[in-house]
Amino acid sequence: MLLVDDQDLVRMGIRMALEADDGLTVVAEAGDGATALRMAHEHRPDVVLMDVRMPGTDGIQATTRITAELPQVRVLVLTTFDLDEYAFDAIRAGAAGFLLKSARPAELRSAVHAVARGEGVTSPRVTRRLMELARPALPREPDARLGTLTAREREVLALVGEGLSNPEIAATLVVEESTVKTHVNRLLAKLGARDRVHAVIFALEQGVRRG
Repeated sequence: MLLVDDQDLVRMGIRMALEADDGLTVVAEAGDGATALRMAHEHRPDVVLMDVRMPGTDGIQATTRITAELPQVRVLVLTTFDLDEYAFDAIRAGAAGFLLKSARPAELRSAVHAVARGEGVTSPRVTRRLMELARPALPREPDARLGTLTAREREVLALVGEGLSNPEIAATLVVEESTVKTHVNRLLAKLGARDRVHAVIFALEQGVRRG
C-alpha cells in the first residue's frame, strides 16, 4: 500500500492503524500528488490511500493520473473534508472509494481490504448525496450499454444505484445472495465499470430507477 498525505503526523497515525492488521503493509509514503505518482509507478502497490488537499498536485489530479496510467492500482481517497464535490470528483477521477479520516481504524482497514479485493467503498451518507447531486442533471442521452443488460440485471443495477448491499438486494428481490453477486459481476462486465462505485455513478447519471 502507498500512503499519501502532506502531514507527517497524520501519515504516522494512519500507518499505525493500518499495520495493526498483519495483512496490510505500507510499502511507501508520499507527501504530495507528484511524489505519489512517482511512487505508484515505482512500487505498483495494490492500493493507494490518497489525501485530497495537498500542495502542488492534489489528490484528485494524482488519482486521475494513477488510475489512467496504472489501472491495476486502486485508489481509496481519505480526507477530513466532508464536501460533496470531493467525493464526486474523486470517484469520477477513478477512485474505488471515498472515506473520511474520522472513520474508525477498523473501518479504515476493512475499506482497504475491500478495495484490494476489487470492491468499491463509499459511506451510505456519500452514496445518498451522490444520488441527490445526480438528479438535477437527468435525464441525459441513454447510454448504449444499458441495452446490453437483461431486465433482471437492470433491476439489480437500480438497487445498486440506491446504495443497497448484496444482502439487501437479495432480500428485496427474494433471491439468494450468490445470485445477486452473479448479476452484479455480469453487469459490471457489460458496463465496463471498474467496480461497484462506478456502477452507482452510471446508474445515477442514466437515471436507472426501480419500476
